Amino acid sequence: MEELLGIESQIPKGIIKLDEMARFIDMINENRIIKFSSYKRSPIYIKDEKLAFVDRLIDDTIINRILSYEGFRPATRDLFPATLFRAELLKAIKYPEISYRKFCTDEYLGLDRKQNRVFIGLPLHKNTTIDHSQLSKFRSSLSFTQQVNLLAYILHYFNQSGLLGDCALHGVDSTELANDCRVPLASVEIKGKKIRIYNDIDCDCGKRRNKRDKSQFVIGYRLHTLTAIDAQSGQSFPLVSLLAPANHHDSHFLPFLVRLAQAMGIEVKLITADEAYHDKDGSLYRDTGAIVTAPPSAKVALPEYVDGNTGAVFCHDECSISMRHVGSEDQNHEFKCGALPGERLHLHSCPQCRFLPMDRGLFQRIPHATGMIPKAHDIRKNCERPFNLLKNQTGLETLRVRSQHATMARCTLSSIAVLLIKMAGTRKKKPINMPAQQQYIFAAA
Repeated sequence: MEELLGIESQIPKGIIKLDEMARFIDMINENRIIKFSSYKRSPIYIKDEKLAFVDRLIDDTIINRILSYEGFRPATRDLFPATLFRAELLKAIKYPEISYRKFCTDEYLGLDRKQNRVFIGLPLHKNTTIDHSQLSKFRSSLSFTQQVNLLAYILHYFNQSGLLGDCALHGVDSTELANDCRVPLASVEIKGKKIRIYNDIDCDCGKRRNKRDKSQFVIGYRLHTLTAIDAQSGQSFPLVSLLAPANHHDSHFLPFLVRLAQAMGIEVKLITADEAYHDKDGSLYRDTGAIVTAPPSAKVALPEYVDGNTGAVFCHDECSISMRHVGSEDQNHEFKCGALPGERLHLHSCPQCRFLPMDRGLFQRIPHATGMIPKAHDIRKNCERPFNLLKNQTGLETLRVRSQHATMARCTLSSIAVLLIKMAGTRKKKPINMPAQQQYIFAAA
């Protein structure tokens, strides 16, 4: 299945879990030859608040350990992986709108740009710089495991930041990443099917939601992202992502996203999504324990004796007392008579219970009429916020890389940059208290 979806290289192998990452960081700090003070001062040349925060947070020793490989020899290197990683973060945070070629010029990395050079780790006394080809090789060399481990390192500190409250649920959504290779290099017909070959051979043609100034079709990729949503403040944060050609339907990627998150040690219980993501056969819940809730599909036929507006279930058309949901088993919901003693006017004709199969409508794993499930569907729209940040704040609106692997690395670095900017707090707004929304996270229990 992974090969058919084009994500065979994005498999969770060798990933460091969040609790293991905490122990790994403690081990590195305890084994240092020189014990520094717990207070880390930013260099005097770094005046920008976001860059100063990121500089204090990131430990180059840990980054180099995460990105090291068999045969890695630090003594023979002029530039360490942490240096190139910091350069990618600097571009994503401060200069997302420019090309890599322009970023690697003296205008941004020259000797007079002391803040940028100190943040990256370049010397101030000699004109050592980074070429755009070195950054290209760095992104191409990052394996998917290394990318996820870098993300786990940042998520370790994100969990400690307090941005994500105790009452949280997850959401999943996708966005298109258009490539600039719109004209195919060649078009051939094989067994009656027309095959188009593009400059970026990994991308493909897919459809996107209607936009006023853009075509319905897009050449490129689709980024599928699992986000964490604070039910109290409504803020959402990108966690893990998968990248696939744009021609694949969203419904295929939810199981892979959940398994990837669980491989990182992220507990996933309730996921709010749109109609494209659905656990139609119960396999996701059976394999991972995660429950998906989506707006009821209009294409699903309503069972008889069910109120289409409220989702209330009745015994038959003559009974006006709704039945109560008592549980679910084997892809079926069980309902029992909700009448109190003395209210049963149809005692002899009432079967006392009904079994309704789970569907994509009102009777999903959690019935639509349960608790605050409609609120969970409303808050799903917050999943689009991280995509706006990834595209407009860190520069993913314009893809400046080639190949699916390099684009995935670029997406991971952008997600890290978004989380770091959030933690820096320079764009923080006053939280909106929505205590009523805290209830629906427990609906899965």
